[in-house]
Amino acid sequence: MIKSETKIRVRYGETDQMGYAYYGIYAQYYEVGRVEAMRLLGFSYKDVEARGILMPVVDFSINYKKPAYYDDEITVVTRLWEKPIGLRIPFDYECFNSKGELLNTGQVTLVCIDKSTNKLCAMPDWFLAAFDPFFPNNQ
Repeated sequence: MIKSETKIRVRYGETDQMGYAYYGIYAQYYEVGRVEAMRLLGFSYKDVEARGILMPVVDFSINYKKPAYYDDEITVVTRLWEKPIGLRIPFDYECFNSKGELLNTGQVTLVCIDKSTNKLCAMPDWFLAAFDPFFPNNQ
């Protein structure tokens, strides 16, 4: 399993009229968590794109439990439960406030696109090999 925890503070401009973190901002929070999880693999999105692979989101879902408020510190927990296979990479998320209360859960699925053709492609071997230390039984 790959697990990363990322702290994010809710900024004033991310809140709505009720003082809650705007519901749509969580897509950005999830992206921050996903970028940090990718760094655990030994590369960044920038590195992946430089090697000719784009990774767009094809599915996003979220289940809201409690609101976050301006200046709350949120912990975004990002997980990959299994080594990806095929074309899809599913990331699972949980967001917690500083009291440890669960704010929401979600999932984002990415696919690989060949930058030169703009078509779906299999995950390259170098990309898949980066998962091996985290999933020793799935090599």
